[in-house]
Amino acid sequence: MMTALNTQVLARAQSGMRRALASRLHRRALTVAPVQPLVSFSFDDAPSSAFDTGARVLEHHGVRGTYYVSLGLMGQPGPSGRLGGIEELRASVAAGHELGCHTHDHLDAWQVRPDEFLASVEANARALQRILPGEHFETFAYPKSGAVAAVKPALAQRFLACRHGGQRGNNGRVDRDLLAACFLDRQQHADLSFVRHLLEDNARTRGWLIFATHDVAADPSPWGCTPGLLEAVVRHALRTGSRILPVREALRAAHG
Repeated sequence: MMTALNTQVLARAQSGMRRALASRLHRRALTVAPVQPLVSFSFDDAPSSAFDTGARVLEHHGVRGTYYVSLGLMGQPGPSGRLGGIEELRASVAAGHELGCHTHDHLDAWQVRPDEFLASVEANARALQRILPGEHFETFAYPKSGAVAAVKPALAQRFLACRHGGQRGNNGRVDRDLLAACFLDRQQHADLSFVRHLLEDNARTRGWLIFATHDVAADPSPWGCTPGLLEAVVRHALRTGSRILPVREALRAAHG
């Protein structure tokens, strides 16, 4: 008889295998060797607070970020607050921020068929063209659980790079279709001490550190951060001599 403990052990084993396969198969190599250490700030789901408060923090320091949007949910309430609407997307692009793809329907690649997942990616691209003709998604971030090996080749044909999590930076030879990120949120307990250590190590090794969060609010969701934390991270990144760029621009600078 399958016990609850056995079920949990099996689920963990299956998750580990899925992550290992995604990591080892269909790799597209990128050597991270910038002239100056790189840092990027990204906002998944792109709630209104990220477009408003998050952008204000970045722009105060003269830098820009990347907003990973699921346009099928645009303007709707979500776990991290109301998601940004058309005017917020347009203002963000006009201010020099990047819009990245997060699937049209915020799908979890672990929970749907590959063809369904990729159809949602295509639908997001079409939606962007309707809203902002001439704009294109150049980078992608996996919603929820992360990557599966079955979708990586198709995403590689469409995007310059794809991002997941991992709570670490990108150094040396990496897979551009599985770029690591550090989430600044309550759920990951990424406090300022941990973040400073990452930034200092990134500066020492001349790597590329991508931060990710969702909402930016005084009382954020479990997936968001406070304006104070975001401000402190931006300040420390600049203090380490890092160059702060949206993901697509950092990708081009990563070659040195």
